[in-house]
Amino acid sequence: MRTEEAQKRGVDDGCYDTYIMDMNTSTYQSGEPATPGSYGEAPAGFRLPDDTRLGRVRLRVSDLTRSLSFYEEFLGFRVLRKGEGFAELGARDDDRVLVELNEQRGISAAAQRGRLGLYHFAILLPDRGSLGRFIFYAGKLGVRLGSADHLVSEALYLRDPDGLGIEIYADRPRDTWRRVGREILMAADPLDLQGLLSEAGDGNWPGMPAGTVIGHAHLHVGDLQQARTFYSDAVGFDVMTASYPGALFLGAGGYHHHLGTNVWAGDGARPTRADEAGLIEWTIELPDRASVAAAADSISAAGYAVTRANDEAVTTDPWGTAVRLRIS
Repeated sequence: MRTEEAQKRGVDDGCYDTYIMDMNTSTYQSGEPATPGSYGEAPAGFRLPDDTRLGRVRLRVSDLTRSLSFYEEFLGFRVLRKGEGFAELGARDDDRVLVELNEQRGISAAAQRGRLGLYHFAILLPDRGSLGRFIFYAGKLGVRLGSADHLVSEALYLRDPDGLGIEIYADRPRDTWRRVGREILMAADPLDLQGLLSEAGDGNWPGMPAGTVIGHAHLHVGDLQQARTFYSDAVGFDVMTASYPGALFLGAGGYHHHLGTNVWAGDGARPTRADEAGLIEWTIELPDRASVAAAADSISAAGYAVTRANDEAVTTDPWGTAVRLRIS
């Protein structure tokens, strides 16, 4: 249901077409504090370092000019570098590349059903006020946003001109996270839009603020156990939540998740084709050369192909999604 304040600003909090399923918030109320070391299941072998973070996402789009209008003029990214058929984007006052757009003329929009690969990539804002300002700004423009309260974070959802899924979110403080057993509690409850708008100040959205990062990636996969075998046993993520309906969440350093995987694309879903808009690759950034080499060794030892060059490693999950490991 839309709040009164959201109605005034023209924001719809329930339009994003997803397979997210509600969890019982009474479980959240009865959960225990997720203190450091009290949650997550580490892999038996190599484990990603605590200071693991995500780097750029590389996207395949059909029309660079149209995409730049959306990512630069609407979302508020800054163009850091632009060339023939590509553009690199970052936040204001920050030279770190977060999104790379690669034009491939003639491709189809991203399929909304039956495809494995990108579900969404997630842009993490530095604070709750920034999320409120984006809601205010989008409402003034009449842009409809999906939304959810995930208990560990508050999130908005939308799609780019090629139909690629995007989440924009702000984390709740870690000392408010809760767990049941070794699992972080997450949900898809209604978002407190009025509370967020109350923190928006004057509502001015000058663009993606400094401190914005890529918080996580979320992928459609064909099988959750296979996803666990690849992304935890081989790549080295901890399993953070495995009981969410149809999904598996993995992270490093105690973060609720750097990666979400789900089987919501359904039986018979096929990998995204090269002639469709989609995710080219996503990036895991590690603190040093030794960490990149150890991760690549673990992936190779598990039987997956790894390409190494210039202190970077690239591998592909069982459904064709490429992930690059590099020094942060």
